[in-house]
Amino acid sequence: MPDQEQYNESDPLAGAGTGEEEMPSAVENRQFDLGTMEGETLIKAERLADHPETSAADDRVAPRSLWQDAWRDLRTNPIFIISGLLIVFLVLVAIFPSMMTSTNPLTCDLAKSQQGPTSGHPFGFDTQGCDVYARTVYGARASITVGVCATAGAAIVGTVLGGLAGFFGSWTDSLISRVADIFFGIPILLGGLVFLSVIKTKSIWIVVAFIVVLGWPQLARIARGAVITAKQQDYVTAARALGASSQRLMLRHILPNAVAPIIVVATIALGTYIALEATLSYLGVGLKPPTVSWGIDISAASDSFSVAPHMLLFPAGALSITVLAFIMLGDAVRDALDPKLR
Repeated sequence: MPDQEQYNESDPLAGAGTGEEEMPSAVENRQFDLGTMEGETLIKAERLADHPETSAADDRVAPRSLWQDAWRDLRTNPIFIISGLLIVFLVLVAIFPSMMTSTNPLTCDLAKSQQGPTSGHPFGFDTQGCDVYARTVYGARASITVGVCATAGAAIVGTVLGGLAGFFGSWTDSLISRVADIFFGIPILLGGLVFLSVIKTKSIWIVVAFIVVLGWPQLARIARGAVITAKQQDYVTAARALGASSQRLMLRHILPNAVAPIIVVATIALGTYIALEATLSYLGVGLKPPTVSWGIDISAASDSFSVAPHMLLFPAGALSITVLAFIMLGDAVRDALDPKLR
């Protein structure tokens, strides 16, 4: 009995009863487990031979990039979905306004001046007897065109100048930074009142050029900081040690990793530029008739708000919704691209 107890304690295959009865069963179980493992290994090897990429994906999960993580977060963000759908709708309205209304926004009838909503004219008429609904639909084209083109221009100029300042440093950084500081000292609204009041010919592209001239320093400062941070990373040092040129370092390694904050700021600035165009038009120095713009309609309706509030509410509401949509989109993109918020 002592020998039997010692045997049971030393052998993990032994059961609770007599070792002579339990040991053969345990050995059989172990042989069965080894056979099962060999079978699973063979099945796995056959599957790997038939579908190598699928099996590799099952065994390990490929690391996701910042953009893949951001897109995964954006797809489940209701703010991004709502604002994105709204922006797509507004862009389609700006490109194809005729699919929303068949009324010419420049066709007016003084006999219907300041009349309220009626059948076929859901927004009523303005002081000149023009259809407010048609003018609200066609006004999206000017406002969105100014916002998108001004944002694209400011982003390109700001990214190029800010990237050069952050990458080369030294006197290049000092020169570009001091020039940006000069433009930063000019309030954009006050600058618009002075600059646009001097120019007699008013068009969409004049307003876009003005916004780009005074809007690029903000994006340049963001680009400069992002480039300085990116060029200090180990992968840039390794690429430089391998003999990569400055152009390759900037375009292949630094810029793709520094563009995220620029996109966030530019998206938020787009809504601000749309509101700026409307403000300049409201003050009389922006777009001029016959251009159809929300700012022009708001300016024309402000004196008659107590008599015909519909003239002001509908274009102002369209402007507010558009600006809000772009700001919400910018906030959603910022949350997705900021690793600190994960």
